[in-house]
Amino acid sequence: MFFRKKRRRPESPELQDAWAALDSSDVPGALRLLRPAAEEAPLAEVALVVERAATAADFTDLAEAASALTGGSREPRPLFRFGYACVERGVPFLAIPALRVALREAPDSLAIMRELVSAYEREGRHREAADELARYEGRFEEWPDRYLLVFNSLMVGDLEAARRHHAPLGDPEDQVWQATRERQNLMLRRAADAEQAGPLDLTDLRGWQYVLGGTVLGTISPYGFDAGMTGRYAFLQDEEEQCLRGLLRLRTLLEATGVRPRSVSLLPDRDSRVLGLAAAEVLGLSAEPFAPDREDTVVVAYDLNELAGHEDGPDILVQLRERTPGQVLHEHASCWTDPPVVAADSVTLLHQVVTAPWGAQLRSDAEGGVERGPADDRPEQELAAMIVAASKDPEADSGDGEGPDDSDEAFTVFAAAVRGSWLQGSRSKLQSSGPVPSSRFA
Repeated sequence: MFFRKKRRRPESPELQDAWAALDSSDVPGALRLLRPAAEEAPLAEVALVVERAATAADFTDLAEAASALTGGSREPRPLFRFGYACVERGVPFLAIPALRVALREAPDSLAIMRELVSAYEREGRHREAADELARYEGRFEEWPDRYLLVFNSLMVGDLEAARRHHAPLGDPEDQVWQATRERQNLMLRRAADAEQAGPLDLTDLRGWQYVLGGTVLGTISPYGFDAGMTGRYAFLQDEEEQCLRGLLRLRTLLEATGVRPRSVSLLPDRDSRVLGLAAAEVLGLSAEPFAPDREDTVVVAYDLNELAGHEDGPDILVQLRERTPGQVLHEHASCWTDPPVVAADSVTLLHQVVTAPWGAQLRSDAEGGVERGPADDRPEQELAAMIVAASKDPEADSGDGEGPDDSDEAFTVFAAAVRGSWLQGSRSKLQSSGPVPSSRFA
């Protein structure tokens, strides 16, 4: 094994804990401890830790690439090879320092620049990716480089720069890029629509959620907007009133955009079936089991990530990626830190962790501690009736008063503004939470 050939240990104090984690065969723990140290510690010593971790994980390509750097090499080729292996193995944060050095040593290399941009993108560091691409604007290729400059400008909310760099971008000669071209055109079209109803600045969560994925966000969290959450939830114990509010916002969206579904399609997981049955009542439509080729229907999911765990879920999600004419996909609770594999057309709220109203919610125990209560195992029809009966006109929770206007009137204005570009393109997975930041659990 590689680490048996090299008994040298890293000397940097910030790497000692990661090395100790490997002594305990805790490779994931070592990688977590490497993250804050990767860009400050000497690259050769980081490579020592990576070599050992990669060997333990049986990642031969990464172990060999790391071994080539443990002697302090600054040659572009081994640095690039290490960076490439890190990106491919899902640890792009480790690639960035090596690729930066490689690019300083070989400043004319577009291949190294592109790999560095790829690492930045996978880490959500879109500003650095855009800045790096802009440095090469006089030398790079239109496809993929200018496209990537537009994309990363959008990801940081710099709409002016995105439009400026998009203007001279012609159609790609290689048809492999055509779908990408159409997707980017649609993002900019959605931005033009969203601007009519909001500022599209770094606090406009509803606007940017629509630009990036075509998703109309039904509600903005009324808590902690100015304290780091910016409209998203971290931990949420859901309530029937919130479910009903989301369905009423969906009804408003359908009315404002002129979409006239003829049915509600029920997905197979329990949470989605409960919400789907309630949606049929609220929308005044019949409820039918999901069929991928059914047109003019609203497909209702509680949480698409939960659907993925159902035995039929993976196949259904593949079918939902490409839209059927007149089909609307509504997701109630969408995870923004682990986005589902498809982006819904309508989402009630964005969360990091959620428990359904009928799930095993947290409660105080007899000793003053916290425990999980039992899940509500009543029939789906009864739970759906509780949603419908929660309130005929539920008032929005005013929260702490810090957030933007999330009234029914403001939502209707937004829905009407995006009427022309909604329900267009594929439902591609969101690769980034976008330019509006929110605090998250570690």
